[in-house]
Amino acid sequence: MRSDITPGQTSAYLGFDLVMDDNLPEPCILLADRGYDSDKVRKNMEARSILPGVPMRKSRRLRVADDRRLYRLRNLVERCFHKLKNARRVATRYDKTAESFLGFIDITSIRLWLRHLST
Repeated sequence: MRSDITPGQTSAYLGFDLVMDDNLPEPCILLADRGYDSDKVRKNMEARSILPGVPMRKSRRLRVADDRRLYRLRNLVERCFHKLKNARRVATRYDKTAESFLGFIDITSIRLWLRHLST
């Protein structure tokens, strides 16, 4: 999982380049919400041979087929975010700097992963 911070008023697809940086292993599927439905993102995923699990925006003129079974897996991602927000420090963002906030997200993710491994 990769996390980064964008300004609150920034559209979701503008943060796509930060999350899909080249220094990580290449994913085979991108599960995202309608905020990532843009032609630029879809062309980038096609060029990288990534299967898009992104539903169309309702206002999209050029209709694109989407795999509903694949999109249902996004529930796993949403549950992960819910578990991260159970950590009070993440939910309320007590940290003043972005670096310390992202560090605590990493610590919370590691704690969740270790809990998952022990069950």
